[in-house]
Amino acid sequence: MSPSLKIIPAVAILAGSLGLGGCATKGYVNEQIATVNQRIDGVEGRLQATDGVAQAARSEAQAANAQAQTNTQRLDQLGGRVDSVDQRMMQMQNQQKRARN
Repeated sequence: MSPSLKIIPAVAILAGSLGLGGCATKGYVNEQIATVNQRIDGVEGRLQATDGVAQAARSEAQAANAQAQTNTQRLDQLGGRVDSVDQRMMQMQNQQKRARN
């Protein structure tokens, strides 16, 4: 046998052993997937909790916005009343000044 013919089986054996060494068993893959699935489940749980908090915060913000609008309307109404009272007081002061003179 020539030296090149001896190398061919050695290369085939080496390639085969490298190829077999890279295969993962179903059990190993299932273990890895189970670990990843547990992590995903944990993240999903935290996401749902965070979503609940966000929804509650949104509801509270909308209620606060509605209350702020109501308060703004009431302040606008009170501002008109204060202006009216202020005008009457000025008129009364002017009348008292005229009465003294």
